[in-house]
Amino acid sequence: MSHVGVGPRAVMRSVAFLTAGALAVPALAACTSEEPKGKPLAGPDTAAAARARIADGGTLRWAADSVPETLNAFQSDADATTTRVAQAVLPSMYRTDETGRPVRNPDYLESAEVVDTEPKQVVVYKLNQQAVWSDGREIGAADFAAQWRALSGKDSAYWTARNAGYDRIEKIERGGDDLEVKVTFSRPYADWKSLFTPLYPKDVMGTPDAFNDGARRELKTTAGPFAVKEVDTKEDEVVLAGNPRWWGEPAKLEQIVLRSVPREKRISQLAAGELDLAEIDPETAEEVAVAAGPRDAGTGTPLMGPQGSPSASRQGRSAAQALRSWAIAKGSDEDAADEETLAREEREEALAKRERRQRALSGFEVRKSLEPAYTQLALNGADGPLADERVRRAVARALDRGKLAKAVLGPLGLPAEPVGSHIALAGQPAYADGSGALGEQNAKEARALLADAGWVPGGPVKKRKEGEKAAGAEGDKDGEGKKSEDGDDDGTYIVGEDEKNDGKNEGGAGNEDDGTDQESGEKHSSGKNTAQGGAPGAYAPKGTAAPAAAEAPVAKDGKALTLRFVLPSGPGSDALRTVADRVSDMLEKIGVGTDITKVPDESYFKDHIASGEYDLALYSWPASAFPATDARPIYAKPVPAADGSLNVAQNYTRVGTDQVDQLFDRAMGTLDEGEARDLLRKADSRIWAAAGSIPLYQRPQLIAARKNLANAGAFGFETPVYQDMGFLKKGANGSRPSATPSS
Repeated sequence: MSHVGVGPRAVMRSVAFLTAGALAVPALAACTSEEPKGKPLAGPDTAAAARARIADGGTLRWAADSVPETLNAFQSDADATTTRVAQAVLPSMYRTDETGRPVRNPDYLESAEVVDTEPKQVVVYKLNQQAVWSDGREIGAADFAAQWRALSGKDSAYWTARNAGYDRIEKIERGGDDLEVKVTFSRPYADWKSLFTPLYPKDVMGTPDAFNDGARRELKTTAGPFAVKEVDTKEDEVVLAGNPRWWGEPAKLEQIVLRSVPREKRISQLAAGELDLAEIDPETAEEVAVAAGPRDAGTGTPLMGPQGSPSASRQGRSAAQALRSWAIAKGSDEDAADEETLAREEREEALAKRERRQRALSGFEVRKSLEPAYTQLALNGADGPLADERVRRAVARALDRGKLAKAVLGPLGLPAEPVGSHIALAGQPAYADGSGALGEQNAKEARALLADAGWVPGGPVKKRKEGEKAAGAEGDKDGEGKKSEDGDDDGTYIVGEDEKNDGKNEGGAGNEDDGTDQESGEKHSSGKNTAQGGAPGAYAPKGTAAPAAAEAPVAKDGKALTLRFVLPSGPGSDALRTVADRVSDMLEKIGVGTDITKVPDESYFKDHIASGEYDLALYSWPASAFPATDARPIYAKPVPAADGSLNVAQNYTRVGTDQVDQLFDRAMGTLDEGEARDLLRKADSRIWAAAGSIPLYQRPQLIAARKNLANAGAFGFETPVYQDMGFLKKGANGSRPSATPSS
């Protein structure tokens, strides 16, 4: 995780999500008739080009979030860069296309099918006869068997992060010849296509020592278009070089360098020519798009800035000219003239520096799509007010998810549709909008739910003593919202705790001229549009609607309902904070207060989300190709551990039910695709109804790419094809108008 939403390291997403291929699997499509296929909201934006138009050679310098702690994707400290390396250097039985559906990878797999279901499920893999490891050995049953034994969970000496699916395998055998692998399952497993992607050689998986430590900093044996040349921790980069034993289409690039670059430093490294490809935040995308736009024929500077305004350099030049004219007109003395000259020179130097940066950035463009991941509002149901399902549902019913999606995605020119499912995204087979199980946004009904739970609008509120917590708040820990040491308020405003508000709408008006509040459905009296005795211009023009007054805070047992809203404070989290502010405004309208606390990125997930030290939080989950397997631990009912603690797996909201678990288990165990899809949708409806997690929007994917770089960029659902990436031949027309991030 990263700009909008929290990045992979902060989110601590399941290794299953990072390694299983990434998107959904139809098992035995012939079993049932398929529904009409949906489409992703946004496709890949990679400047696709035929291989014949791409030059041979060159190095792609690609920004990464980190140098991975391990190259073994099945270990707990694997990250997104681990996955990227594995995709380039290791076998994958299946890959995903632009619609988010898995397709057989012919470089490794000629066929794979379920040949028996009774008495046991049996899958036979027929491997590409040319597929070999970099040491010359054929890829075969021994590698499949070693990976199964390592990941089955039967030997605790292997430090594995996941066992899902592998724990259902009974045995693996050589088939009719060396190119056949026969896998027999002890129990039916719908997501069998998730297995053996990536596939590691037996010398990595064969022993606990090799598994735990042998592939942390090097992979001696690989089988992809690229091989790991070096993991350089001093230079913070991983170098991939072409694999001379690769049997498929040869890699166009000579090298790929995955360089760890903090997101806030990527714009300067792009301008310095040190990167060719980088995921960026919306502000950086804006600057790249402006630099890539039309330029002044005389000066080479951009003609227009963001939203069509004159560029900053042109504005600066006009200001400098105005300064000189003013000095001449005023007849400045010598000292003043010297100061003006110095100021002008400093300004001109700053402008020149900016113009050099813009010229350098003009060689890039913004490629954009929607990431296969969604941002959610998490409601911690472990204890406090949100342990009551009625309160969680009230919070959820107060949200206008469409407005939140539009606030993030609209300015980027991306489809601003709220996500309707916890287990799939638009375009995937299991996707269906299950939000109806919760109900549409309705402030009046949200207030009724709160009242039913005992939270009375405008009820008596005790004045908090120093150090006393509001209902739902856990107090500030190294974040904002603290009192200063001398006891004064530091300016943090706790929404919904204004004791002076008696709940009456005095002069408030709705969004329409008839005075109707669009969110509450209630009428409010409209205020006058003139002010007696007011100075001209001190009041709004006739017909301007006044903002609706906030609802009186709800209270119970003398305490106002104030929820602690925890957010990351680091760069790239501006959009999250914008969403949080809007969520707070929506909750204020039903009388619920929020105490927003910003914490360092490095502690956000570990010390707050995973440990349950929050009421409300925003973080992201990736979509999975195998939701029955991969979504289950996210929504499974927490269970008591042997030591008395609560084992939440990845369900950091602590909200779950036995029924949801059963539906996931049934979906995982059926080989009927239609039945599995229906079961998953039922599970999703029940997750919505429990209101522990409220999906908001798909995360934007903004990539700065050198204009002549082909087949790379914003991949969306699509698995990258590393051997096809490269730079266009001279004269090849591969660039197209820049994807401007502002609408």
